[in-house]
Amino acid sequence: MQKRVLIVDDDDELVELLCFNLKQAGFVTSTAPDGVEAIEKASATLPDLILLDLMLPELNGFSVCEILRRNATTASIPIIMLTALPGELGRLAGLDSGANHYLSKPCSIRQLVSLVDKLLGLV
Repeated sequence: MQKRVLIVDDDDELVELLCFNLKQAGFVTSTAPDGVEAIEKASATLPDLILLDLMLPELNGFSVCEILRRNATTASIPIIMLTALPGELGRLAGLDSGANHYLSKPCSIRQLVSLVDKLLGLV
């Protein structure tokens, strides 16, 4: 069975690039453009992994991550935070909010797919 990845980002071009590359790697993707929809979709569909931007409309990625971690049905879903925020403080805040990993934009698509495989136990 194919693994499902929820991509949460308001940058349409990046979402399209991520969807294309993850589908090429054998994943099924769904998307959410803001934090509120991300929580709704994650709770309803229980994806195998979430790619989560930090700077989102409605509710930022830190809050989304914390809410998902407090919900028993979504608490164990691996989360990779993707952000353009520079520096160690953003990285630490992302990990403190419950993310499994943190990548700075722009990131290597190859590295991202490899990390998704690793977090899902596919390698």
